Amino acid sequence: MANLTRRGFAFGMAATALAAQETPHEITAASVPGDPAAPRVSEGTLPAHLPFEGQIEFKRNDVPLKVQPFPMTHVRLLPGVFQQAQEANRKFLYEQTPDRLLHVFRLNAGLASSAAPLGGWEKPDCELRGHFVGHYLSACALGYSSSGDKELKARGDFLVAELAKCQQHLQGGYLSAFPTEYFDRLAARQKVWAPFYTVHKIMAGMLDMHQHCGNAQALTVLNGMAEWAGGWSGALSEAQMQMVLDTEYGGIGETLYNLTAFTGDARYAKTADRFTKKRFFNPLALRRDELRGLHVNTHIPQVIAAAQRYEISDDRRFRDVAEYFWQAVVGTRTYVTAGTSNNEGWLVGPNQLAAELTLGDATNECCCSYNMLKLTRKLYQWTGDPRLFDYYERALLNHRLGTINDEGQTQYYLGVVPGSWRAFATKFDSFWCCTGTGTEEYAKLNDSIYFHDQEGIYVNLFIASELNWPERGFSLRQQTAFPDQAGTVFTVDAAEPVHLTLRVRVPAWVAANAAVKINGKQNDVTAAPGSYLAIARVWNKGDRVEIALPMALHSEAMPDDQSLRAILYGPLVLAGKLGRDGLTRDLQLGPEGPELKKATPIQIPEFSASQKRLDEWIKPADQPMTFQTSGQKMDVSMQPFFRLNDERYSLYWRVT
Repeated sequence: MANLTRRGFAFGMAATALAAQETPHEITAASVPGDPAAPRVSEGTLPAHLPFEGQIEFKRNDVPLKVQPFPMTHVRLLPGVFQQAQEANRKFLYEQTPDRLLHVFRLNAGLASSAAPLGGWEKPDCELRGHFVGHYLSACALGYSSSGDKELKARGDFLVAELAKCQQHLQGGYLSAFPTEYFDRLAARQKVWAPFYTVHKIMAGMLDMHQHCGNAQALTVLNGMAEWAGGWSGALSEAQMQMVLDTEYGGIGETLYNLTAFTGDARYAKTADRFTKKRFFNPLALRRDELRGLHVNTHIPQVIAAAQRYEISDDRRFRDVAEYFWQAVVGTRTYVTAGTSNNEGWLVGPNQLAAELTLGDATNECCCSYNMLKLTRKLYQWTGDPRLFDYYERALLNHRLGTINDEGQTQYYLGVVPGSWRAFATKFDSFWCCTGTGTEEYAKLNDSIYFHDQEGIYVNLFIASELNWPERGFSLRQQTAFPDQAGTVFTVDAAEPVHLTLRVRVPAWVAANAAVKINGKQNDVTAAPGSYLAIARVWNKGDRVEIALPMALHSEAMPDDQSLRAILYGPLVLAGKLGRDGLTRDLQLGPEGPELKKATPIQIPEFSASQKRLDEWIKPADQPMTFQTSGQKMDVSMQPFFRLNDERYSLYWRVT
């Protein structure tokens, strides 16, 4: 086994293993400063599988998964910070008016609409118009599945029916809020803003409405769109399609492969294969990091598609792509928040994150984190490796949880440059890509807490929730205030005694042994950090398991500057509070575009202290989960990053 360890993430991987487009812009290598020949993570031993050349052949051969997620209908969130985020998102979804969402679709189809147009990226003259409706469909479907909210289902059903009318008027299966002329421009390599990205979002929303809400009409609409995409792409030669993929491609392959998995119709997978960007996939299949110069979130969804392609074909090349990509990004291109990207791209080579911060302050595009979580969840199902969820948990707590406010508005970028602040979307005049992925993210916060195999249950996240496993007559209630509480409690409800194994993830950040009590008695079961604590027994109604997960202060350095460090407490990134100097409302509430406005520079404290003995100069403060530096020229108060919304902050500090 080879090990990849950096900034607190430790993952054991085999040599060839482990390591939707959301912002549709392309960054060319020429736009990246410095030598375009980026250094590589590791050449390693080349896989035995050939790269992608010529026509790709699809054969259906489903791969058995080691672990399966429970349906969201079997999991319900209980009161806590995650349920609060879910409710804030629901509020935002309720505030969107279906007729306003449909306005640009009806106009494009020649149907009457008197609704007030939306702003931002849904304006009638924006080339990306219509994309948010796809996200909204997914959010309604996921929200119904995760909470049973019938109003969200009704909204989704209404949108599907009205969009079906638009599709009928447009004819040929085509459905979008813009004319097919955009695709003519794409084929001619003329400037156009991401038509396949938008179509993919709508298709994904239709599939979600069918799978989660049982909407048969949504599948009919989706089949028509897939037929249209197959006809359009099939009319181009292989060389022409590869040129199209250098311009714009979306993550449409993911939905088409999912459609094949769902319907058994291989035609959709063959269409998806045409969207395999070989110039991107081949280096990954050969374990080469050639990511420098690429736009981040127009490529992650292609890797998610590759992961789905592997699952339905057992073509190992696609698995190689997905696993090595994950390794390269998480291992060498990820900030302490578990986010990635700068100005929407990878601007430098691997392990040069401190250098990257000097190139711009638009770091950590939120869509990138959303899609990396989707990819991580995929890879986990292949291996059941709990260390994948060390990354997942880090991203969920530090990048996703804090990027939604009480009104359900979300962020575009999550700044890690010292002196940054949070800026949120408006309710009706932004509709960025990250607005859309945010509505999906916070509608499905219960989808990755619990997994299962034939032997029992895997608990990967410490989120107050209730699991119902009707096939086994077993329910599990998780009560916790995590991350404020350094542990969790499980209570069993079973109609009859049932034998199964309960596996609880012991995170890599645990500072001491994870102490376990079963029905009030200390148990000697142990597990190393980064593994599962397994309890196999006959479970009875009322059985109670208490698990303590001790936290401690620790720091992580930038890989290319050991004096530039972030401070963490357990899994939580601590943010230093730097006040509101220079902040105004227009800096904290985003307008039509996601561009960051400039604020007056402020002084960032530097620390002269031990880089290892943090407890000597960082002390607990009066309030829970808050800390205070001591003995520094300028002392600061620190708290979990996800809780800091209204002032400037720093996550990285110069510590000498």
